[in-house]
Amino acid sequence: MPASAFTDAQQHQLLQLAREAIAARLRGSDIAPELVAISQAAPFDQTGASFVTLKKEHQLRGCIGTLEAHRPLGKDVIHNAQAAAFSDPRFTPVSTDELQQLQLQISVLTQPQPLPAMPEEQLLNFLTPGRDGLVLHEGSHRATFLPAVWESLPTPQQFLQELKRKAGLPSEYWSETMKFETYRTICFGE
Repeated sequence: MPASAFTDAQQHQLLQLAREAIAARLRGSDIAPELVAISQAAPFDQTGASFVTLKKEHQLRGCIGTLEAHRPLGKDVIHNAQAAAFSDPRFTPVSTDELQQLQLQISVLTQPQPLPAMPEEQLLNFLTPGRDGLVLHEGSHRATFLPAVWESLPTPQQFLQELKRKAGLPSEYWSETMKFETYRTICFGE
């Protein structure tokens, strides 16, 4: 489903689903049956890819997602919300005391589109700040930045340099074997 087709009510339902997925894990119980039913109903029963970002006091507290759709969107949001809260290796697991302090953001991704091979300067000119998410592949190195990252890295050069670092490569690294994909998101939060 095109992400632009989500209504405000559907966005609210996905955010509620993500928050309840975290709360249920903290309680050691299952997600409320009425929310499971929402996750299995249209349009959330269609295959989709998402990222769930958690912030506490406007600071990143966890972010996990999937780049390629391989399960229903509702299940993807549940999985990624719990992974962002409890399995992001950059952070300790979220505690019960923190739950009400968390701001949640969901990004629903379009299918990543491979870019043709091009020189770095051409790639920098191709990228549109605020619109394009970017995936970098180089051998065993792989990383992505969501379009929201443009807020803190506003120029294509900064965006690409930091993406290379995230992938474990030097910021000035360039190779003819590097591959890139772009995608877009619809992003909503509370």
